[in-house]
Amino acid sequence: MTALITRDELKTAIDAGAVTVIDALGGEYYAKQHLPGAIALIRDDVDTQAPTLLPDLNAAIITYCSNPACPNSGQVADRLTALGYTNVRKYREGIQDWIEAGLPIEPA
Repeated sequence: MTALITRDELKTAIDAGAVTVIDALGGEYYAKQHLPGAIALIRDDVDTQAPTLLPDLNAAIITYCSNPACPNSGQVADRLTALGYTNVRKYREGIQDWIEAGLPIEPA
């Protein structure tokens, strides 16, 4: 099971530039809104795109999707771990929680 990260921990890591954030929704959802600096990566594209998007297997990576009911972030995190990424965590509460907390999103 993928370790979790809280909203406050994630905000601190984003502000410090210490984490790569993965939007596991992708497509039109990503285009409409995403966490600051997030890159889109959906489960079906992990195997082909991760080596280019995420060349450092030891980098801090956080996945998220809509909310706790959405399975996408866990699926992407699990696949990244299976590919050898060693520092993957999941923001279970997702973008819904982030927005409800009044935190910034892109595009702003």
